[in-house]
Amino acid sequence: MTKPIHRTATSTSKDLDPLPPHPAHIAWPTEQWARDETTSETTAQADSLFALEPDQGVTYALLVIRHGKLIYERYDAGANPIYMQYSWSMAKSVVHALVGILVGQDKIDLHAPVRVPEWQAEGDPRAAITMDQLLRMSSGLAFNEDYVDGEASDVIPMLMFEGRDDAGAYAANKPAIHPPDHHWAYSSGTTNIICRILRDIVGNGPTGMNAFMEESLFRPLGMRTPTPRYDPSGTFIGSSFLFAIPQDFARFGYLYLRDGVWDGQRILPEGWVDYARTETYRDEEQAYGAHWWLRSDSSWFMASGYDGQRILIAPDKDAIVVRCGRTNVEEIEPIWDKMNRLIEEL
Repeated sequence: MTKPIHRTATSTSKDLDPLPPHPAHIAWPTEQWARDETTSETTAQADSLFALEPDQGVTYALLVIRHGKLIYERYDAGANPIYMQYSWSMAKSVVHALVGILVGQDKIDLHAPVRVPEWQAEGDPRAAITMDQLLRMSSGLAFNEDYVDGEASDVIPMLMFEGRDDAGAYAANKPAIHPPDHHWAYSSGTTNIICRILRDIVGNGPTGMNAFMEESLFRPLGMRTPTPRYDPSGTFIGSSFLFAIPQDFARFGYLYLRDGVWDGQRILPEGWVDYARTETYRDEEQAYGAHWWLRSDSSWFMASGYDGQRILIAPDKDAIVVRCGRTNVEEIEPIWDKMNRLIEEL
């Protein structure tokens, strides 16, 4: 369901809490995380994320980083430190980073209309859609973000049935139901349109995209395990499919906690993390920036995915919590409450 954007209610980057610097006496976690003991209270709160009721599913992994140190790491249900985990929609936030790198290379103009073949007919209102509007989920395109109902869903056919050969084209063929920048609607299809654009800019299909991701993002951070999945057209399915070990998801979150800088090297353009966490939409339950979710009552922001995957970043606490697991959407709120309390008590 689309929801109107009320521009007078949105924040600007000037409203954001500052992102903390990396402690000078701590080694960057490129090779391995510095470690520290945590308090018994923090351990007990973190352990509660594994002590779930049967209908709340299972937590496979939980990591807590504070002041650049890994203070808690636990695995369960057969998982271990080298067990690859699903990103699901946490991958969308990785797509945000990839776009930022290309913006920094002057290969993408954030506020210019993107060139999508399906939108080039004379008078097509979709031709005005910009990369900014795609990242902010405010393109105005029709897309039903449903993960259960195969008849109502656009996600299921895009990923598994008629759209699986070219996820970006499937989403790009959706009609405009609102003018751009007037309504917000979370859409996995939007992300795959972006990924098809990235494919064409980078070139050489999956081989080119893999090299671009490795050289520009993963390798500088010491992320050795990220494994993207592609559709047959060669588009990274950035809406949903990036596998990695939890420590690598934590490294990605740490890049954003440190304002896009890693060990003295600027990976993301200056201001790009603030752009991610500048509010596009807010209601009583949620807020959204640019391919990152926001906590509406604090400076916290998060990459979040189906089944309860989350990289939760708390600048005011200089902390990150990574949770990988399997919890259905009806039971997820108690999991989020536990994660919130965990950081609040650090």
